[in-house]
Amino acid sequence: MTQEFVPPGIDPTVMSHARAYDYVLGGKDNYAVDREMAGAVMKLAPDLPVLGNAQRRFLLRVTRMCAEAGIDQFLDIGAGIPTRPNVHESAKAVNPDARVVYVDYDPIVAVHNGALLAGVPGVTALEADVREPDSIMEAPELAGLIDWDRPLLVLFVGLFHLVGDADDPAGLVARFRDRMAPGGHMMLSQFCSDGSDPGARAKLEEISAGSPSPMCFRSRDRIATFFDGFRVLDPGVVDVQDWWPDESAPPTQLKVAAGVGVKP
Repeated sequence: MTQEFVPPGIDPTVMSHARAYDYVLGGKDNYAVDREMAGAVMKLAPDLPVLGNAQRRFLLRVTRMCAEAGIDQFLDIGAGIPTRPNVHESAKAVNPDARVVYVDYDPIVAVHNGALLAGVPGVTALEADVREPDSIMEAPELAGLIDWDRPLLVLFVGLFHLVGDADDPAGLVARFRDRMAPGGHMMLSQFCSDGSDPGARAKLEEISAGSPSPMCFRSRDRIATFFDGFRVLDPGVVDVQDWWPDESAPPTQLKVAAGVGVKP
């Protein structure tokens, strides 16, 4: 058996949500512990890859929509392991001068992003935690790439189900909202308790309980409060498969709620 490459500082025996999600999407940047976790959930919710790919399409389509509307700077927080096509490829396909900053607190993500982004103009990666917003907003890596006085797209895709209530996710979003210029967009998605299969949800919460970021499902109404202070675009905060008008993905056993807001 070929030995898997383990970068320095990475413990391959501890599950990583980023690597497990990479496995769900068909990627190869994951270890046995990640595949075991994802596989256990998929036994109860075999359509989990359908949900993961629907969320990925949501991310890419909204990125392109914003680029076509003239937004040329993108801050992807909780970016995870790069999956192609990705944010900078989608944005630069519309505007080659678009600037993108990827943020994640997982060191394995930093390793992969560093390799992927080397030599790509106007794109960088930052190892930082959304629970410390100043470490992101004041990071020197943002200088010359993100101008807070101009509209940008802030992406929180598949992130806040990994942030517990004690860390006040709505308050964290508000910190970024208050820094954003009018016309800036914010997109967000997270696992939703409404309509999720109870068995699959319980299994996912059980497996993730020992991870650095236990899984946290929230109601759609609770997730909607994250958009306070934004004008929410139609169709509102809905199942991720239903956000885009021509989405044809079938319903899934687990649910992800998604929405896009604009700062007035």
